[in-house]
Amino acid sequence: MAQISQQALETAVQQYRDPYLGKDLYELGAVKSLTADDSGKVTVMIELPYPSKGIAGALKELLTNALDDVEGVEGVDVHVGQKIHSHKGQKDIQSVPGVKNIIAVASGKGGVGKSTTAVNLALALQAEGARVGILDADIYGPSIGMMLGVPEGKRPDTRENKYFVPMEAHGLQANSMAFVVTDKTPMVWRGPMVSGAVMQLLQQTLWNELDYLILDMPPGTGDIQLTIAQKVPVNGAVIVTTPQDIALLDGKKGIEMFRKVDISVLGVVENMSVHICSNCGHEEPLFGHGGGERIAEEYDTTLLGQLPLHLTIREQTDGGTPSVVAEPDSEVARRYKDIARRVGAELSTRERNLTGSISSVSVTEH
Repeated sequence: MAQISQQALETAVQQYRDPYLGKDLYELGAVKSLTADDSGKVTVMIELPYPSKGIAGALKELLTNALDDVEGVEGVDVHVGQKIHSHKGQKDIQSVPGVKNIIAVASGKGGVGKSTTAVNLALALQAEGARVGILDADIYGPSIGMMLGVPEGKRPDTRENKYFVPMEAHGLQANSMAFVVTDKTPMVWRGPMVSGAVMQLLQQTLWNELDYLILDMPPGTGDIQLTIAQKVPVNGAVIVTTPQDIALLDGKKGIEMFRKVDISVLGVVENMSVHICSNCGHEEPLFGHGGGERIAEEYDTTLLGQLPLHLTIREQTDGGTPSVVAEPDSEVARRYKDIARRVGAELSTRERNLTGSISSVSVTEH
């Protein structure tokens, strides 16, 4: 049997360019091994730096086909995995135990579907292979519990009368002010009390080895939002907007706020980009067209994706089973998963936190 050329194998693998990072697998450092045995069997080990379960099958097929064309190859075995690294947040802010990365999902104004996007993004990151949690930082209008189907009145367990054990819903670790107060409790708090409550929920929850914690920010760009952004070790932010001009103006304010406190904006999600008629399937851009793309271009960031205005998204989320888990193979779920991969890929390009692994809080069981 002819000797298989290692250079030919590497050239075949190098043909594949990652669709989210725009680089080949060698540029990404994703090829962990590429070997051929005496029988002509080739084995390649790939490790991507972002949640990528949804593209693993296509990647295997493409690499298999490319390597099959190399002279002497009698069989190909492709293994695709992922390793999520911890990345740096703002300077001089201590990391949260048990959490590698915190991604803030924010909007310049209310009513653009920020919380719906945050919940589905968290579930999509999980579907793509990551360990994910979500913290509802919208103190005045906490809705994550309802969206995740957590029964009203259910309370988190505590440890040592100090730490919360996060709720688990659809596989996510979750905590929210809604879990510790009733829905009839008026939150008539001033800014410092609100940011203090968010920090307490964040730091006193026993997050368990999360790759990502999604922080559902309060809507707006006032003092409360700025204070939270300054105190929480956020690794990247996602801005949710709609195509209409007033929402875009507020979305720009959100980007400016995060940049003011040295938080990297990973990109923009354009929600309600097109209305899909539930009867005939006709699509119509009710709120305008191309707004998300314009704001992403203006601020030199990424348009992470566009989501439709569709009745089922609202119904599924209000019912406690968001679209990504209610219909995981639907077009809407596919869009959320594509956004999740883009978010993970964008964050993977930021500077890594090399101070060591993120340790968890140790508590004593009684």
